[in-house]
Amino acid sequence: MNAKDYLGQAYRLDQRITSKLQQVESLRSLTERVTVAYGGEVVSHSRNLTSLQDTIVRLMEAEEELNQEIDKLVDLKIEISNIISEVRNESYRLILEKRYLCFLPWDKIAADLNISRRWVLIQHDRAVNVVDRLISKRSVS
Repeated sequence: MNAKDYLGQAYRLDQRITSKLQQVESLRSLTERVTVAYGGEVVSHSRNLTSLQDTIVRLMEAEEELNQEIDKLVDLKIEISNIISEVRNESYRLILEKRYLCFLPWDKIAADLNISRRWVLIQHDRAVNVVDRLISKRSVS
């Protein structure tokens, strides 16, 4: 795995978490849709209860999956942070952190660092080469 793929894992995992959050929210809204029947006739609600119970079970399962994904993201961010911390050049480190741990777009990184977008991209390429060498050293050891 090259450095860009390695560093980009956290962003992809973050996107999956966002998707799961949307799924959980959708299931949660389904469980909150309760209708009250006004009138004299009593109607059996066993089908609706079963459906509600199924939705609640799915919600609980989705929340568990979400928690597992969040745990993975935290672990992965710690791992990526550790390898970025090995980069000696402070500017490279800062660009890598902003891009791969904070998920900032290039223009925002450039504005934060008060440098041009082009210079950010040049320094990013150099920083990725450093990370490639660090990853190679780890895999050899």
